[in-house]
Amino acid sequence: MQYRMKIIIDTNVLVSALKSRRGASFKLISMLPQKYFTPVVSVPLVVEYEAVLKRMVLPAAITPDDIDDVIDYFCEASEHQDIYYLWRPFLPDPFDDHILEAAVASACDAIITYNKSDFKGIDRFGLKLLDPREFLIEMGILS
Repeated sequence: MQYRMKIIIDTNVLVSALKSRRGASFKLISMLPQKYFTPVVSVPLVVEYEAVLKRMVLPAAITPDDIDDVIDYFCEASEHQDIYYLWRPFLPDPFDDHILEAAVASACDAIITYNKSDFKGIDRFGLKLLDPREFLIEMGILS
């Protein structure tokens, strides 16, 4: 049996998946639920997903109700993590610290993001930092 990875999916990956059906972000999100990895969410992360997605310019076919449905589905396919301690400040962008906190609290394996420079130093916590394509290659889904 293959190990089930726990991952945090950064907001920019979800935005990318909704903007285009091409690419690794859409493939990653469209695979949920998945037996080889589990996304992890926290309340601050879900609030960020909603705030960012509702202010983004997305394809005209995507309505605010569609965004709510995507977030609801994403939450159903994810493990929910409460955060009882803070690592702040740690990251260069203080608005990303909640992602690190959820990853550490849930014993995640990786953070999936396109903004790798925002997460420098997370290897100190035993976390990998991968973009969606790198993650799918590591999982053996893409070559």
